[in-house]
Amino acid sequence: MNDRPEFSEAGIAAVKLLQGVIYEEDADTWGNLLSNESELETWFYKVGMVVVIDRSNGMAFLRQLSDDERTEGYERLPRMFVRSPLSYDATLGCVLLRDEFRKFEDEDLDNERCVVDAETLFDRWKSFFPAKEDEVSLRKKLVKSLNQLEKHKLIRKLKTDTDHWEVRRAIKARVPIDQLEQLKERLAEHAK
Repeated sequence: MNDRPEFSEAGIAAVKLLQGVIYEEDADTWGNLLSNESELETWFYKVGMVVVIDRSNGMAFLRQLSDDERTEGYERLPRMFVRSPLSYDATLGCVLLRDEFRKFEDEDLDNERCVVDAETLFDRWKSFFPAKEDEVSLRKKLVKSLNQLEKHKLIRKLKTDTDHWEVRRAIKARVPIDQLEQLKERLAEHAK
């Protein structure tokens, strides 16, 4: 006796969403997601999650129901994602990369991707630390924060050039433009 439900293609997109951001470039998964959008939204809502599909930026991800959305029994659901703040270094990296993405959107009409090189990023990075700080130590901190942000699928290292990183569109969701200046000010204040 087989009680299992029949396989559904939507399961592929569901697992990918649970793993992180889905980008339009992953054409098979993106098509699967859009074909099964209603089924996925219903299923994830049952477990307190919202499927966010940003068609204009070609990305989709999950977010938890906000407190005001957790009504009629949903407030009893345990949280799927534990909020853990990023370290100072990772937050700084995220803010600098988000600022680079903002500049890319505003000024770069020639390229399809926002690519930053580690050396340029490092020049901005070290300005948030005391001048007497050891550069080798600062470079290690930068690399560690970039690796952490890559795990969150906010950036990815270019395969052809290990000193260059592509800033992914998901960074816009992580650091909305209205919060960018506030974060930059707080980080600068912390650096003092």
